[in-house]
Amino acid sequence: MAHKRRFAPQIAKCGTKRYADAPGELLSGVRGASKSPGAYRRIPNWIGPPGSGPEDATYVPAGADKLPSAMDRWERYLHADVPDRLVQLAIAHAEFEALHPFLDGNGRLGRMLVPLFLWQHGLIRRPVFYISAYLEERRDRYYDSLLRVSRDDDWTGWCQLFLEAVKAQAADNCSKAKAIFDLYEETTRWFAPLTRSSVAIDALRWLFENPIFSSPSFATATGASRRTALRWLAEFQDKGWLREITTGNGRRPRILVFPALPNIVEGREVF
Repeated sequence: MAHKRRFAPQIAKCGTKRYADAPGELLSGVRGASKSPGAYRRIPNWIGPPGSGPEDATYVPAGADKLPSAMDRWERYLHADVPDRLVQLAIAHAEFEALHPFLDGNGRLGRMLVPLFLWQHGLIRRPVFYISAYLEERRDRYYDSLLRVSRDDDWTGWCQLFLEAVKAQAADNCSKAKAIFDLYEETTRWFAPLTRSSVAIDALRWLFENPIFSSPSFATATGASRRTALRWLAEFQDKGWLREITTGNGRRPRILVFPALPNIVEGREVF
């Protein structure tokens, strides 16, 4: 029989309910919207093979009656002053997943907490630091590491995996930032002389902020005349820097994409 992971609360209270409110927004209009978003679960849940029950589940979290006090302790620890914020985050993430406090959205909310925590404590400048891809590529190791925390008290192994994920994501972010900067420099070299316009750089910056856009919005945002804006867009398309993804029809404007930028951000060809 698979080991049943039963959570014994180990960390501390923060005294607010904002984390209980988050799923109400996170699950709005998506899978889980009908599963009491924003409210702690009032029934048991478990994780295991399809059709499995609590008796043969791989993971059985705390009972619903223990959630309010357990989440209070978890939130207090999340806001505690500790020597190492990254280790604190590793522990908080593992404990949140162990509690599994909601009927759905626990994984999404647990991952969302990572950039918000790093941003709140000044470790990143914007809350845009996601380790989901790294963990998804190592899905079996990720779940096994979480399981071993409960089964073997192996916090060292879990923290090592989590810190590896943070380090790999930081390196990936630096690589992507350099690639975006190089793309901007390359585009500027030919775009500014070609347009011979004082608003050309502003137009280029807008394009980098809005890589998917409608042709009218480009003209409005850049302050160029409609004719000038269309000429610039044609120049971009001739260079292969823009691609049309929706053809204009009557009142429906053309939708264009600057594919090089989202391709860099996603790390693959999405356009």
